[in-house]
Amino acid sequence: MLNYWFRFPLSFLPFRSHFPITSSHGLLYLWAEGPTNSVGPNLSNKTLIVCNPLTRQFKLLPQLGSAWCKHGSVLVGSPNQVLVLTELAAIYFSVSTTSNNWLKFSSNLPSKPRSPILISDTILALCDVGSPWRSQWKLFRSTVKDLQFSQQWVRLEKHEWGDIFDILKRPRLLGGKNDKVLMIGGLKSSFSLHSTCSTILILRLDLESLEWEEAGRMPPEMFRYFQDSSKFKVFGGGSRVCFSGKRVGRLALWEENECGKGEWRWIGGIPGNSDGLYRGFVFEARLNAVP
Repeated sequence: MLNYWFRFPLSFLPFRSHFPITSSHGLLYLWAEGPTNSVGPNLSNKTLIVCNPLTRQFKLLPQLGSAWCKHGSVLVGSPNQVLVLTELAAIYFSVSTTSNNWLKFSSNLPSKPRSPILISDTILALCDVGSPWRSQWKLFRSTVKDLQFSQQWVRLEKHEWGDIFDILKRPRLLGGKNDKVLMIGGLKSSFSLHSTCSTILILRLDLESLEWEEAGRMPPEMFRYFQDSSKFKVFGGGSRVCFSGKRVGRLALWEENECGKGEWRWIGGIPGNSDGLYRGFVFEARLNAVP
C-alpha cells in the first residue's frame, strides 16, 4: 500500500483557493481564501479550515488576519487543538475553551521559530541566537499553559550535549514516535563557516532523559543526489521522514521498523512539481475523524 499515491479531491471546499498545511488524527488543515459565492472586501482574509477529505466534511475555524498566514506556523495537537506561532506572539484555539475565539498571548522568542512542533502539550522550536553572519541554533521549550500565563520559553541544554547543534547545517525538527523529537540536518565536515556536508543525519531526543542518540544517517549512494542541493526539504513524522531536493525527481525515505532500526529507500512516481522540491506532511486517513 505504501507504494501507491492516492489523490484526495478538495473540490467540495467552497473556497477560491486553499493550501494544505498540516494534519492530525485523520483531519486535514488548510489555509483558505475567499468563499466562491462571496463578494466584498473580505475576500483577502485568510481562514483556517479543518476537513476530512474522505467524508468531505469540513469546518471553519474563527477568522484570522492575513499576517498570521504569512508569518505563523500552524501546530496541531489533539483534535480541535490548534496553535499558530510567530516570533512575538501566539494564538490558540480549542473547542474546550468557553468562547469560540482565538486566545492570543505573547511569545517572546529570541528569533523567528524554525520548524516548531507540538508534542502533547509541549511546544518545541529551534531559534537562531547567533550573529548575522553565523547561525547558532538552540532548542527552546514551552507549553500551551505556560504561554497563557506569560511565562518565558526555556532553553533546553545540557553540558553533555556538547556541539550537537553546531554539527548540523540547517537543522529542523519533527515529532518522532513515542513523544520523542527528531532533529534532521546536513552533517558538517568541519566547523568552518562554509563547511560542506558529508551526509544527512537524523538525531533523536528523549524528552524525559534529555539524551540524544543517532537514529539514522543517509547512505552515501543516496546522499550524492542531495550533495549539490544547497537546500532540501524534510517532512514527515512518527516513524517516517521524507527528503526532497531540486532535480532529484523522487523522495528519499527513512523509516523506523518495529525493531527500532531505521531503513532507507526511494519513493518514486510523485505527480507534479517540476523543480523536485516537494513539501508535505504525514496524513493518516480515518473515516471516523470528525472536524
